[in-house]
Amino acid sequence: MKNTLLILLLAASAVAASAQTTAKPTTATAAKPATTATKTAATAKKLPFGVPAPGIPAVKTAKKTLFTVSLRYQEIKAGDGTVAEPGKLYKILYTGWLAADGHKFDSTNDHPRPPLKDKDGNPVLGADGKPVQGPPQPISFPQGFGRVIPGMDQGFDGMKVGGQRRLFIPWQLAYGARGRPGPDEAHPGIPPKADLIFDVTLVDVTDLPMPSAHPPVGGMHPMSGGHATPEMHPAHGTPAAPAVPNAASAPAASATPAAPTAPAPATPATPAQPPSK
Repeated sequence: MKNTLLILLLAASAVAASAQTTAKPTTATAAKPATTATKTAATAKKLPFGVPAPGIPAVKTAKKTLFTVSLRYQEIKAGDGTVAEPGKLYKILYTGWLAADGHKFDSTNDHPRPPLKDKDGNPVLGADGKPVQGPPQPISFPQGFGRVIPGMDQGFDGMKVGGQRRLFIPWQLAYGARGRPGPDEAHPGIPPKADLIFDVTLVDVTDLPMPSAHPPVGGMHPMSGGHATPEMHPAHGTPAAPAVPNAASAPAASATPAAPTAPAPATPATPAQPPSK
Protein backbone atom coordinates (compact mmCIF):
# COMPACT_ATOMS: atom_id res chain seq x y z
CA MET A 1 0.00 0.00 0.00
CA LYS A 2 2.80 2.37 0.94
CA ASN A 3 4.64 1.52 -2.25
CA THR A 4 1.55 2.30 -4.32
CA LEU A 5 1.06 5.68 -2.61
CA LEU A 6 4.73 6.56 -3.15
CA ILE A 7 4.47 5.74 -6.86
CA LEU A 8 1.37 8.01 -7.22
CA LEU A 9 3.14 10.91 -5.51
CA LEU A 10 6.15 10.58 -7.79
CA ALA A 11 3.91 10.52 -10.86
CA ALA A 12 2.05 13.70 -9.77
CA SER A 13 5.36 15.50 -9.17
CA ALA A 14 6.56 14.55 -12.64
CA VAL A 15 3.37 15.88 -14.28
CA ALA A 16 3.63 19.23 -12.45
CA ALA A 17 7.27 19.66 -13.42
CA SER A 18 6.45 18.87 -17.02
CA ALA A 19 3.66 21.48 -17.06
CA GLN A 20 6.00 24.19 -15.72
CA THR A 21 8.67 23.36 -18.26
CA THR A 22 6.17 23.53 -21.13
CA ALA A 23 4.78 26.92 -20.02
CA LYS A 24 8.16 28.70 -20.24
CA PRO A 25 8.53 28.57 -24.05
CA THR A 26 4.95 29.79 -24.42
CA THR A 27 5.75 32.98 -22.50
CA ALA A 28 8.90 33.59 -24.52
CA THR A 29 7.10 32.94 -27.81
CA ALA A 30 4.29 35.41 -26.95
CA ALA A 31 6.79 38.21 -26.33
CA LYS A 32 8.49 37.84 -29.72
CA PRO A 33 5.68 39.30 -31.90
CA ALA A 34 5.57 42.48 -29.80
CA THR A 35 9.35 42.89 -30.12
CA THR A 36 9.15 42.31 -33.87
CA ALA A 37 6.35 44.86 -34.27
CA THR A 38 8.39 47.45 -32.35
CA LYS A 39 11.41 46.86 -34.58
CA THR A 40 9.27 47.14 -37.72
CA ALA A 41 7.82 50.48 -36.62
CA ALA A 42 11.25 51.84 -35.79
CA THR A 43 12.61 50.66 -39.15
CA ALA A 44 9.69 52.26 -41.07
CA LYS A 45 10.50 55.69 -39.66
CA LYS A 46 14.06 55.53 -41.01
CA LEU A 47 13.14 54.62 -44.60
CA PRO A 48 14.06 57.30 -47.15
CA PHE A 49 11.38 58.95 -49.24
CA GLY A 50 10.34 56.73 -52.15
CA VAL A 51 11.08 53.43 -50.40
CA PRO A 52 7.81 51.69 -49.47
CA ALA A 53 7.48 50.50 -45.90
CA PRO A 54 6.74 46.85 -45.11
CA GLY A 55 3.11 46.05 -45.82
CA ILE A 56 2.90 48.27 -48.93
CA PRO A 57 2.66 46.19 -52.12
CA ALA A 58 5.84 46.44 -54.16
CA VAL A 59 5.86 47.86 -57.71
CA LYS A 60 8.68 46.56 -59.90
CA THR A 61 8.60 49.15 -62.69
CA ALA A 62 11.16 51.95 -62.79
CA LYS A 63 10.49 55.28 -61.07
CA LYS A 64 10.08 58.30 -63.35
CA THR A 65 9.98 62.02 -62.57
CA LEU A 66 6.97 63.88 -63.95
CA PHE A 67 8.70 67.27 -63.75
CA THR A 68 11.04 69.10 -61.43
CA VAL A 69 10.31 72.78 -61.03
CA SER A 70 11.05 75.29 -58.33
CA LEU A 71 9.73 78.74 -57.53
CA ARG A 72 12.67 81.04 -56.81
CA TYR A 73 12.81 84.61 -55.58
CA GLN A 74 15.14 87.44 -54.61
CA GLU A 75 14.38 89.91 -51.86
CA ILE A 76 14.58 93.50 -53.15
CA LYS A 77 13.31 95.23 -50.03
CA ALA A 78 12.21 93.82 -46.69
CA GLY A 79 8.82 94.96 -45.47
CA ASP A 80 7.94 95.92 -41.92
CA GLY A 81 4.14 95.59 -41.97
CA THR A 82 1.62 92.76 -41.71
CA VAL A 83 2.84 89.27 -42.60
CA ALA A 84 1.38 87.72 -45.75
CA GLU A 85 -0.60 84.93 -44.09
CA PRO A 86 -2.34 82.23 -46.15
CA GLY A 87 -6.01 82.70 -46.98
CA LYS A 88 -5.89 86.50 -46.75
CA LEU A 89 -6.75 89.21 -49.26
CA TYR A 90 -3.55 90.57 -50.83
CA LYS A 91 -3.14 93.92 -52.58
CA ILE A 92 -0.08 94.05 -54.82
CA LEU A 93 1.72 96.09 -57.47
CA TYR A 94 3.60 94.12 -60.12
CA THR A 95 5.52 94.19 -63.39
CA GLY A 96 5.92 91.03 -65.46
CA TRP A 97 8.53 90.14 -68.11
CA LEU A 98 9.16 87.12 -70.32
CA ALA A 99 12.30 85.51 -68.96
CA ALA A 100 13.51 84.50 -72.44
CA ASP A 101 13.76 87.96 -74.03
CA GLY A 102 12.89 90.51 -71.31
CA HIS A 103 9.66 91.61 -73.00
CA LYS A 104 7.39 93.38 -70.50
CA PHE A 105 3.91 91.97 -71.00
CA ASP A 106 2.00 93.59 -68.14
CA SER A 107 2.37 96.05 -65.26
CA THR A 108 0.13 97.87 -62.84
CA ASN A 109 2.17 100.97 -63.78
CA ASP A 110 0.57 100.82 -67.23
CA HIS A 111 -3.01 100.31 -66.06
CA PRO A 112 -5.45 103.27 -66.07
CA ARG A 113 -5.07 105.48 -63.01
CA PRO A 114 -7.66 107.70 -61.34
CA PRO A 115 -6.91 111.44 -61.52
CA LEU A 116 -5.54 113.35 -58.58
CA LYS A 117 -8.12 115.49 -56.80
CA ASP A 118 -7.79 118.58 -54.69
CA LYS A 119 -9.31 119.10 -51.26
CA ASP A 120 -12.65 119.99 -52.83
CA GLY A 121 -12.75 116.76 -54.84
CA ASN A 122 -11.99 118.41 -58.18
CA PRO A 123 -9.43 116.88 -60.60
CA VAL A 124 -6.00 118.49 -60.46
CA LEU A 125 -5.02 119.82 -63.91
CA GLY A 126 -1.49 119.79 -65.28
CA ALA A 127 0.29 122.43 -67.36
CA ASP A 128 -1.28 120.95 -70.49
CA GLY A 129 -4.75 121.38 -69.04
CA LYS A 130 -5.28 117.63 -68.67
CA PRO A 131 -6.02 115.86 -65.37
CA VAL A 132 -2.94 114.69 -63.51
CA GLN A 133 -2.93 110.92 -63.01
CA GLY A 134 -2.69 109.50 -59.54
CA PRO A 135 -0.36 106.71 -58.40
CA PRO A 136 -0.63 103.15 -59.81
CA GLN A 137 -3.52 101.19 -58.35
CA PRO A 138 -2.83 97.75 -56.83
CA ILE A 139 -4.84 94.69 -57.76
CA SER A 140 -6.44 92.46 -55.14
CA PHE A 141 -6.71 88.67 -54.98
CA PRO A 142 -7.58 86.12 -52.28
CA GLN A 143 -4.54 83.95 -51.63
CA GLY A 144 -5.03 80.22 -52.08
CA PHE A 145 -8.22 80.39 -54.18
CA GLY A 146 -6.61 79.92 -57.62
CA ARG A 147 -7.49 83.40 -58.83
CA VAL A 148 -3.92 83.97 -60.07
CA ILE A 149 -1.24 81.71 -61.57
CA PRO A 150 0.24 79.22 -59.04
CA GLY A 151 3.65 80.88 -58.93
CA MET A 152 2.07 84.22 -58.03
CA ASP A 153 -0.33 82.62 -55.55
CA GLN A 154 2.54 81.08 -53.57
CA GLY A 155 5.20 83.74 -54.21
CA PHE A 156 4.43 85.97 -51.21
CA ASP A 157 5.12 83.41 -48.49
CA GLY A 158 7.10 85.06 -45.70
CA MET A 159 6.75 88.62 -47.04
CA LYS A 160 5.56 91.62 -45.06
CA VAL A 161 3.58 94.62 -46.23
CA GLY A 162 5.91 97.16 -47.81
CA GLY A 163 8.28 94.45 -49.04
CA GLN A 164 9.42 94.01 -52.64
CA ARG A 165 10.44 90.71 -54.21
CA ARG A 166 11.49 89.35 -57.62
CA LEU A 167 9.82 86.05 -58.52
CA PHE A 168 11.25 83.56 -61.03
CA ILE A 169 8.24 81.50 -62.12
CA PRO A 170 8.74 78.41 -64.34
CA TRP A 171 6.17 77.83 -67.08
CA GLN A 172 4.66 74.88 -65.19
CA LEU A 173 3.60 77.33 -62.45
CA ALA A 174 2.59 80.07 -64.91
CA TYR A 175 0.52 79.63 -68.10
CA GLY A 176 1.63 76.10 -68.89
CA ALA A 177 2.28 74.48 -72.26
CA ARG A 178 -0.46 76.47 -74.03
CA GLY A 179 0.50 79.98 -72.92
CA ARG A 180 -2.00 82.81 -73.14
CA PRO A 181 -2.73 84.51 -76.47
CA GLY A 182 -2.99 88.29 -76.51
CA PRO A 183 -5.75 90.45 -78.01
CA ASP A 184 -3.69 91.69 -80.99
CA GLU A 185 -0.26 91.64 -82.64
CA ALA A 186 0.95 94.59 -80.57
CA HIS A 187 0.18 92.60 -77.41
CA PRO A 188 0.87 88.95 -78.28
CA GLY A 189 0.38 87.68 -74.73
CA ILE A 190 2.30 84.78 -73.20
CA PRO A 191 3.99 82.20 -75.49
CA PRO A 192 3.69 78.47 -74.75
CA LYS A 193 6.04 77.17 -72.03
CA ALA A 194 7.17 80.68 -71.13
CA ASP A 195 9.10 81.21 -67.91
CA LEU A 196 8.19 84.52 -66.27
CA ILE A 197 9.86 87.09 -64.01
CA PHE A 198 7.79 89.36 -61.78
CA ASP A 199 8.77 92.25 -59.57
CA VAL A 200 6.06 92.46 -56.91
CA THR A 201 5.29 94.82 -54.03
CA LEU A 202 3.01 93.75 -51.20
CA VAL A 203 0.81 96.77 -50.52
CA ASP A 204 -1.69 95.38 -48.01
CA VAL A 205 -2.90 92.17 -46.33
CA THR A 206 -6.42 92.04 -44.90
CA ASP A 207 -9.01 89.47 -43.88
CA LEU A 208 -11.38 88.19 -46.53
CA PRO A 209 -14.77 89.91 -46.40
CA MET A 210 -17.59 88.14 -44.66
CA PRO A 211 -20.27 86.70 -46.90
CA SER A 212 -23.41 88.71 -47.31
CA ALA A 213 -26.64 87.67 -45.62
CA HIS A 214 -28.13 86.40 -48.87
CA PRO A 215 -25.29 85.36 -51.20
CA PRO A 216 -26.22 84.38 -54.73
CA VAL A 217 -26.36 80.64 -55.24
CA GLY A 218 -23.06 79.41 -56.69
CA GLY A 219 -21.61 82.94 -56.95
CA MET A 220 -18.53 84.53 -55.45
CA HIS A 221 -18.77 87.23 -52.86
CA PRO A 222 -17.42 90.64 -53.88
CA MET A 223 -14.10 91.60 -52.38
CA SER A 224 -12.96 94.86 -50.86
CA GLY A 225 -13.74 97.76 -53.14
CA GLY A 226 -16.41 95.78 -54.93
CA HIS A 227 -14.14 94.50 -57.71
CA ALA A 228 -13.12 91.00 -58.69
CA THR A 229 -9.45 90.29 -59.13
CA PRO A 230 -8.35 89.99 -62.77
CA GLU A 231 -6.79 86.71 -63.73
CA MET A 232 -3.01 87.05 -63.64
CA HIS A 233 -2.02 88.36 -66.10
CA PRO A 234 -3.81 89.62 -69.20
CA ALA A 235 -2.00 91.29 -72.03
CA HIS A 236 -1.03 94.88 -71.22
CA GLY A 237 -3.73 96.24 -69.00
CA THR A 238 -6.70 94.31 -70.35
CA PRO A 239 -8.53 92.73 -67.39
CA ALA A 240 -9.57 89.17 -68.08
CA ALA A 241 -12.21 88.73 -65.42
CA PRO A 242 -15.33 90.90 -65.24
CA ALA A 243 -15.83 93.00 -62.17
CA VAL A 244 -18.05 91.66 -59.46
CA PRO A 245 -20.73 94.24 -58.64
CA ASN A 246 -20.34 96.08 -55.40
CA ALA A 247 -22.41 94.64 -52.61
CA ALA A 248 -23.48 98.16 -51.65
CA SER A 249 -24.86 98.84 -55.11
CA ALA A 250 -26.64 95.50 -55.40
CA PRO A 251 -30.38 95.62 -54.87
CA ALA A 252 -31.28 94.98 -51.28
CA ALA A 253 -33.03 91.77 -50.41
CA SER A 254 -36.72 92.49 -50.39
CA ALA A 255 -38.87 91.73 -47.43
CA THR A 256 -41.00 88.63 -47.48
CA PRO A 257 -43.80 89.42 -49.89
CA ALA A 258 -47.28 89.46 -48.44
CA ALA A 259 -49.53 86.59 -49.39
CA PRO A 260 -51.63 87.49 -52.40
CA THR A 261 -55.16 88.49 -51.51
CA ALA A 262 -57.77 86.36 -53.19
CA PRO A 263 -60.21 88.47 -55.18
CA ALA A 264 -63.59 88.86 -53.54
CA PRO A 265 -66.34 86.91 -55.31
CA ALA A 266 -68.53 89.06 -57.42
CA THR A 267 -71.97 89.79 -55.97
CA PRO A 268 -74.59 88.02 -58.06
CA ALA A 269 -76.93 90.33 -59.85
CA THR A 270 -80.49 90.59 -58.42
CA PRO A 271 -82.80 88.61 -60.65
CA ALA A 272 -85.33 90.71 -62.53
CA GLN A 273 -88.80 90.79 -60.91
CA PRO A 274 -91.72 89.69 -63.05
CA PRO A 275 -93.98 92.56 -64.00
CA SER A 276 -96.95 93.01 -61.72
CA LYS A 277 -100.37 92.28 -63.11
